[in-house]
Amino acid sequence: FSKQRKGAHLLNDERNKLVLEYSRLVNELNPRAFLFENVEIFGQKRGRDLIDEIKEKLFKYNIFTFFICSSDFGVAQKRGRFIMIGIDKSENSDYPKLERTDSELTIKDVIGNLPPPPEDYTEHSEIPNHIKCKITKLNEERFSHVPPGGGWKDIPHDLRLKCHQNVDTNSGGWPDVYGRLEWDKQCPTITAGFDSFTRGRYGHPSQNRAITLREGAMLQGFPIDYRFYGKRDAIRLQIGNAVPPPVAKAAGTAIIKCLNNQSPENSSYQSPIENSNEEQIELFS
Repeated sequence: FSKQRKGAHLLNDERNKLVLEYSRLVNELNPRAFLFENVEIFGQKRGRDLIDEIKEKLFKYNIFTFFICSSDFGVAQKRGRFIMIGIDKSENSDYPKLERTDSELTIKDVIGNLPPPPEDYTEHSEIPNHIKCKITKLNEERFSHVPPGGGWKDIPHDLRLKCHQNVDTNSGGWPDVYGRLEWDKQCPTITAGFDSFTRGRYGHPSQNRAITLREGAMLQGFPIDYRFYGKRDAIRLQIGNAVPPPVAKAAGTAIIKCLNNQSPENSSYQSPIENSNEEQIELFS
């Protein structure tokens, strides 16, 4: 689902028709339940037409919707997402509840004990996919001036990119570019471009480099020994486009309990998340 081209009709975007292909496959495979995950905006006003179509095509399912934040499920990342769970109406099931963890993890909790990656850009001998991303000496010097929580505005004027030299630092202007993470906070959404601080706030909290593939994977909730295969670009996509495993586990567990008629009585999950930047619509009422 693409949220680009604000104001355009989303059904006219070929990429968004993949969502309808998903509903076709659900009908063809006829599972007892299904799980659908997408960006937050899908469940808001701009996704209304697509949601109506899915509801119409999957009429044999009771459909439940959630706005979640990954940090509520043991992921050190403020990754907001929209989740849809469908349970066949023939199942005698309760409302699925995603059980949250009791406390939020910080970046330090997750990657604070990792050793630095090798300086020669090879993989760490004991930690898979822990490889330093190559950057120019100039970019390394630029980033050395950025404090935790800072960004390109902290770089001396004569070292900044030309496109930044004439920007009013009191205005917005891409605040996350050349952004450095903070140990005691959480990571913003891990995207498929997370191994470069020129693409967002992906600079290591205390070292003058971007986070490694391994660090990005761990901030997504993957275990330290889970190996990804392929070239760097392919691995970035695998990690950045993944549903964080702890979130997937929480959703899968909720579905299993529904199908087994087990209601998680102690769930503390609340839906939807608060303070969304777009109007949230009432779905499937």
